[in-house]
Amino acid sequence: MERDVRLLPKAHLHLHFTGSMRPTTLLELADKYGVHLPDALTGGEPPKLRATDERGWFRFQRLYDIARSCLRSPEDIQRLVLESAQEDVADGSGWLEIQVDPTSYAPLLGGLIPAIEIILDAVDSASRDTGLDMRVVIAANRMKHPLDARTLARLAVRYADRGVVGFGLSNDERRGMARDFDRAFAIARDGGLLAAPHGGELSGPASVRDCLDDLDASRIGHGVRAAEDPRLLRRLAERQITCEVCPSSNVALGVYEKPADVPLRTLFDAGVPMALGADDPLLFGSRLAAQYDLVRRHHGFTDEELAELARQSVRGSAAPVDVREKLLSGIDDWLAT
Repeated sequence: MERDVRLLPKAHLHLHFTGSMRPTTLLELADKYGVHLPDALTGGEPPKLRATDERGWFRFQRLYDIARSCLRSPEDIQRLVLESAQEDVADGSGWLEIQVDPTSYAPLLGGLIPAIEIILDAVDSASRDTGLDMRVVIAANRMKHPLDARTLARLAVRYADRGVVGFGLSNDERRGMARDFDRAFAIARDGGLLAAPHGGELSGPASVRDCLDDLDASRIGHGVRAAEDPRLLRRLAERQITCEVCPSSNVALGVYEKPADVPLRTLFDAGVPMALGADDPLLFGSRLAAQYDLVRRHHGFTDEELAELARQSVRGSAAPVDVREKLLSGIDDWLAT
């Protein structure tokens, strides 16, 4: 009999802030603020998305922006984070690094620094309430000026003692060169933060190489397109660079046609560490445990291999030694049952 993947201890390293919202919460907040939601966000089913062209990405971004506009108060932020933590706990997560670009929330929360502090307070509170160890990855937007990213990197370092563990770079990787953000990532790395930019999703292997060469990435957000370049796979494996792979997201955005096409086995067999992630459950319709189920159903991963994926997620995290040991021990216990 198959073991329940929800009971498998794991770390969640790729979850975006607004995208972690429950659909029911979005409906309630939209009603509260009188925000008109498009049918794609009210149908009870994930919207039909295809972001492999400019128009498709614009539509995805527009839906995301509408959802974000429903987060207007510290109470809304607290609710979002608490519910995200509850969902993760139900899926077996013992460590969550939630990714956020605070500049997006600053206009409604009193400015950039108040926004960061409200988010970090909410994470601290949700962690206490649920028992889930949570931290924050502050992410710059590659569609904005690199100077904005430097400001964010300095703030991320300033709040490292309040729960910020990493610095990311999100949005459409086909726009904005990675090298333009090298100073921001140098600031973050010098401040002791993990460098975790997006690459190798909508763009090919070159975008992963750019993250390694220009930003000295210690993790790659997505990274699946590295499977198209055997030399790059060897490099990722040799350096043990964890790829935060989000299979449901890849299919929903049209990067791959169907779950079986996502090159999970190629990465795994090449020795590239992976951390399965849900990315934006609000828009893609599935959370963390569902990614492990997908890998089992469509790629034939055994329970031993699923356990190894969970270990890789823990090793790739910023979790302290005691949390890692607890999760790794729990993974062994899962296999022993």
